[in-house]
Amino acid sequence: MIRVVMAGATGWVGKALVPAIGAQGDMALAAAVSRSGAGQDSGLLVGLPANGIIVAASLAEAMEVPSDVLVDYTKPHVVKDHALLAIENGRHVVIGTSGLGAADFGEIDAAARANHVGVVAAGNFSITATLMKRFALMAAKYVPDVEVIDYASARKPDAPSGTARELAEALADVRKASTARPVSEVSGVPGTRGAAVGTGEGVQVHALRLPSYILSCEALFGLPDERLTIRHDAGSSAAPYVAGTLLAIRRVQEITGLVRGLDALMD
Repeated sequence: MIRVVMAGATGWVGKALVPAIGAQGDMALAAAVSRSGAGQDSGLLVGLPANGIIVAASLAEAMEVPSDVLVDYTKPHVVKDHALLAIENGRHVVIGTSGLGAADFGEIDAAARANHVGVVAAGNFSITATLMKRFALMAAKYVPDVEVIDYASARKPDAPSGTARELAEALADVRKASTARPVSEVSGVPGTRGAAVGTGEGVQVHALRLPSYILSCEALFGLPDERLTIRHDAGSSAAPYVAGTLLAIRRVQEITGLVRGLDALMD
């Protein structure tokens, strides 16, 4: 039985994961973390019968309960500290929170290897977002010119989204040199060309934040007289992220160090 700590238990995805974890035959909710729901029964907070798991106000408090895996769907400014605390306490970690950069992931990877635990981090745990990344990486081997457009709600606190950032970093590692004029040679307002994300020259990412969007991400490829768009659109439900997160919970204990992207676990 995999004992799971759910950080962000009353958040958008957390509310879907709490009952999903409890419904699995091979895992159980060991603890739940939410500042807003601290002291309350985690089942009642997500609209279920009471389950006896009282929500902790902090991860440090939740770490006092025996567990195997931390799942984090919290906020960009706390996820790194959460991951490092869990690793220090010998827990495996599944990160669904966005906002971490390459340096953050490097530190988490080093800590996980030193403590012989696994970490799975994905900008998006949905199947179609994972397939978007996979198909885009296939296209990048043949089409060097690609840019990423990231759409999210007006109140999303980080830019780009974890989905777009993970995609751009992966594309930057495989695509050939772009034929676009370097941003350093662009006149007018060069910042409108977006930001380069990833190694080398990177991939230009443009983040839009507008009402009516949940999360959408597209990779645009261009060749002379032809274009290819590969796009993922998320709906208003957290359901698409549940199956991928459950898969990560099951597989993370097989890993030492950090693995980025759900696609690494799908084959």
